[in-house]
Amino acid sequence: MENIDPRKLLVEIVSILDKNKIPYLITGGMAVFVWGRPRFTADIDLVVELSVDKLAELEHALKLLDKAGYVDGEAMRDALVRHGEFNFIDGITGMKVDFWVSSGDPFDRSRLKRRVSKKIIGHQVYFSSPEDLILSKLRWWRDTGSSRHKEDIVSIISISGDGLDRGYLDKWAEKLGHKDLLDEAFKK
Repeated sequence: MENIDPRKLLVEIVSILDKNKIPYLITGGMAVFVWGRPRFTADIDLVVELSVDKLAELEHALKLLDKAGYVDGEAMRDALVRHGEFNFIDGITGMKVDFWVSSGDPFDRSRLKRRVSKKIIGHQVYFSSPEDLILSKLRWWRDTGSSRHKEDIVSIISISGDGLDRGYLDKWAEKLGHKDLLDEAFKK
């Protein structure tokens, strides 16, 4: 597998989403790279607002992106129905792209509305806001118990600290049932 800059794949995926008018935001390790301390990540995580009428176009575009790549149309349809995840695996780099289909709940609507544009190798890419990244990491920390999520949260707080909207964080952490974890992270 070719060892290339993962930002190139990110920009290619984002270009497909933009062309097909599919709202998205980058989350996970790539977003931590923007808002916290850089860390290794082997994948690209996106939240997408996907509809049935865009599914076939997206599947086709992903298959054209890389003939050696892999995407499962049935998994895409299933993810759309259950608001779950499907993957694209780039055949050139071996990188995995995780597409998380938005549930359309109030938090997903809020974080898609608050996404932040950054330039990545000359292209506009939308990332989760640091607050929304913290809130999603709180859920993953609670669900998995993984210290990586806690470390990511602490690094975002450390780097983005005074620029964070603490009122927004407190409100949503309370609504999502993670206020205790948020308070713990701010004590570090």
